[in-house]
Amino acid sequence: MTITYCKGLPTPANELNPVGKTQLEMFLAEYSSIFHQAVCETVNHLIKGDGFNKSQWNTHLQQTYKISKRHANGVIALSIGTVDAAKASRQRHIKVLTAKANSCQKWIKKAQRKLKNASKFYRKKNWHNSKTGCQLPLSMSLRYRETNWHNLRFQLHHKKRKLSHYRRQVQHLRAAPIRVTVPKGQAFMVGSKDETCGNQSCQWDGQIIKLRVPYCLEDKFGKYVSSRIGGFERKVNRLPSQGALTWHFYRKNGRWCVAVQFSPLPVKRVSRTIARGCIGIDLNPGSIGWALVDSEGNLRRHGQIPIQTGLPRGKQEAAIRHACFLLLHMAIAYRCPLVCEELDFSSKKTQLKEKGSKYARMLSSWAYSRFYELLSAILGNRGIEVRPVNPAYTSLIGLVKYARMYGLASDEAAALAIARRGMRWKEKLPDSITAYLSVNDSKHVWSHWNQLNNRLKRFIHSRHAYYGISNWEFLANPQQGSGNTL
Repeated sequence: MTITYCKGLPTPANELNPVGKTQLEMFLAEYSSIFHQAVCETVNHLIKGDGFNKSQWNTHLQQTYKISKRHANGVIALSIGTVDAAKASRQRHIKVLTAKANSCQKWIKKAQRKLKNASKFYRKKNWHNSKTGCQLPLSMSLRYRETNWHNLRFQLHHKKRKLSHYRRQVQHLRAAPIRVTVPKGQAFMVGSKDETCGNQSCQWDGQIIKLRVPYCLEDKFGKYVSSRIGGFERKVNRLPSQGALTWHFYRKNGRWCVAVQFSPLPVKRVSRTIARGCIGIDLNPGSIGWALVDSEGNLRRHGQIPIQTGLPRGKQEAAIRHACFLLLHMAIAYRCPLVCEELDFSSKKTQLKEKGSKYARMLSSWAYSRFYELLSAILGNRGIEVRPVNPAYTSLIGLVKYARMYGLASDEAAALAIARRGMRWKEKLPDSITAYLSVNDSKHVWSHWNQLNNRLKRFIHSRHAYYGISNWEFLANPQQGSGNTL
């Protein structure tokens, strides 16, 4: 695990020259052009794939650009990371396009099946007396003056074009060579734990940074260039006094910035073991439900944290951070870890073209991954454990078992189920349901919840309906309760 601290490069008044720049900025402007040429040549050599010998290429860079071995190591490290990132991005792009093509193909098959069944249904002479009904009943829009059949055929035509476009894109990306963009205005120096101050080419004592000048620039800048950059002020500073420090200088918005990468110091654990209780959280668009559970798995506290989604990037980031700090204060007050769901929406986001506009807008504006990224960083820096668990059936368990029992909202009930799962408590079906289900005790308990979930989908379409269920017989055993309604 590594952490990176960044800051703008200071410009002390006593170090400014007549043109308004420090000696360090002048050196970085000169060295960055040499560094860029070396990185471009290394990237082209890596992309060709003729075989890469790091030692031989290091010697080649030293002789060609008149730089030291340590400077050449920085060039090679940045080039390898850039090429690997480009290859990973290409594979991820192909995976997303393939998933979109598969989703599109499923929609096409489903639409063709609807048209085929509807055509077969309406060819019957006595179709109006049929007891089965039609999957696609014929209807017409007075506004657009076309039938739903015509509209579905129109959509089907464009879906086939979209599917063909996805397949051509995937075929092109698999055959096309990798292209890498190397930005200008940067310098990278790899650290080592065996060197003084964690780096041989760039040494920092906490206030002053001292850079070793490459051989090609010694006549202009001397052997070393130094400047006062100060420290990296943080509320929780995990920068060690010893260990490898990798430095990255880069230009951003017309200004030089400096970043240091390091292995962080360990943090003193504040939260107690999860066996003594935990806080479960369930993130939903609009709110975060939380539930505090004691050592016996019983509910002690619960509540909701409102969080607005769909905001501009800066405001959305601020709203997420505010919610994370509220959870942090709560975890510190109760000295217990947080348990959250381990979800991945990448597959669902590839199906947005086949979903409704409301669902697509909701899922696109839901900053789920960013929330848990910030939550892990903020709580991890302060000694609070964040434990992810499998999210299977947590919402169903909370609604069926705990919503009416404690009078909880759906997200609070799900948070309670998540907290109990983090403590490894089993969630069996209530006796009022197992009396009507053929439960096999030899199977895992999740198979029982899956059986119940499949039956409930046919009867319950709203979460509010779970609060009004007084008898599960007509849901678990529809043969006996087909006449009941919610």
